[in-house]
Amino acid sequence: MKKLLFSFFFSCFLLSFSFCQSTSCSLRITLLTCAPGTELYSTFGHTAIRVQDDSTGTDEIYNYGTFEFAPDFYSKFIRGKLLYSLSVENFRDFLYTYQIESRSVVEQELRLSCTEKQRLYSALQVNALEENRHYRYDFLFDNCTTRARDIIAKNSDTTVVFKNILPADAPTFRDLIHSYLHKGKEYWSKLGIDILLGVKLDKKVSNLQSMFLPDYLLKGFDSAYAGNSALVTPPVPVLEMPSLLGETALFTPAIVFTILLVLIICLSLIRRRWARMAVIIFDFVFFFALGLTGLLILFMWFGTDHIVCRNNYNLLWALPTHLVAAFVVHKNKDWIRNYFILVFWLSILLTIAWFFLPQQMNNALLPVLALVIYRSWFLSKRNVYGTERNPL
Repeated sequence: MKKLLFSFFFSCFLLSFSFCQSTSCSLRITLLTCAPGTELYSTFGHTAIRVQDDSTGTDEIYNYGTFEFAPDFYSKFIRGKLLYSLSVENFRDFLYTYQIESRSVVEQELRLSCTEKQRLYSALQVNALEENRHYRYDFLFDNCTTRARDIIAKNSDTTVVFKNILPADAPTFRDLIHSYLHKGKEYWSKLGIDILLGVKLDKKVSNLQSMFLPDYLLKGFDSAYAGNSALVTPPVPVLEMPSLLGETALFTPAIVFTILLVLIICLSLIRRRWARMAVIIFDFVFFFALGLTGLLILFMWFGTDHIVCRNNYNLLWALPTHLVAAFVVHKNKDWIRNYFILVFWLSILLTIAWFFLPQQMNNALLPVLALVIYRSWFLSKRNVYGTERNPL
């Protein structure tokens, strides 16, 4: 009887062990979040998916943030037609790159079933095929971070629920972008972004939309649930490196433009020939640069696929018509004076409405707007370059 019972329990043990072996999962899939870097393209951090398979020794990174640097790279980038791709690389090589750039990496393991992991792995492999790996990149709505989020959510058996990670007063897309540019001391890049990107960037983000940024996806996944279980384990450091983000720059746009404003006012008050010539040259360069900026804004608005470049209120100070006016700015003509009277009053109204516009304007441009007001007022007068009656 004892031998019979022993044989029964031993058989059950073998069967259960065999069942566990057959259903055990050799896959481990994690979400990697990489810290911001010093270059503009890396200012906002990065997201990738890591797949480890103990049965084959696989340790791969699936990276949606790669692109080919072809001869027409800049043309496609400016026109919004640049294709990004999903690439697959060895984990060691991936990590070495971030070690060289001194950027930390943290990891969150996906708490998916074996079936879900296998389905996700298969989806990544299919997505990495040459005919599937390319996509039209959109920084806000379809980037390397949102792609990682979506493919993980789509291959879960149950709906992934993301808890709210935003404050009661939700930030705008511009607010989120500014926070990273400030950390990276990218004040000139912030100025360029604020000039070229229009009112759509000032829309308040939803909880899901905020996850276009890697850090926000990390927070979103950290509080997400699939069914009754947490979607991921708590983040664990994979690589800890000191940040190389720069120190505060001395010559920020606000400082440079303020110095320029004071300098031109001083030159305008000097009644010397060399000072008058300097102001004449400045007026040409200044209004020509404003006209070029306005032309660039128009091109980004109507000539590219960048949706966030549309409806740009910066055209109120960067008038494309300045491009023509710059060549006749020194002419003593009634229509020129009338033109600058119009510019003067438009700039006055813009100054009054500056903080109430639907689009958040970059305050570093206020000295530039003051220059437009100051010079357009004097250019609206007769014989502005050097008469006793109308001094500069």
